[in-house]
Amino acid sequence: MKQKRIVLPSVEEAKKFVKEATKCDFDIDVFYNRVVIDAKSILGVLSLDLTRVLTVQYNGDNKEFEEYLEGLAPEHAAVVA
Repeated sequence: MKQKRIVLPSVEEAKKFVKEATKCDFDIDVFYNRVVIDAKSILGVLSLDLTRVLTVQYNGDNKEFEEYLEGLAPEHAAVVA
């Protein structure tokens, strides 16, 4: 199981994240605290607090998706506190 921490600073970025997740043929979850959301669900992802650092958990390999996640890492984005 792989985990990455990401930030989705805008609704547009959240939509792009879901679009990228749907290209993968394995399950991807996003969670914050005890809330776990299917990363392929636009309504689920938009229901999360997008001002927080989120954790993405998945069990599969997709080089493009993993590179995309790297660009969403908290150290690459300005997080609103």
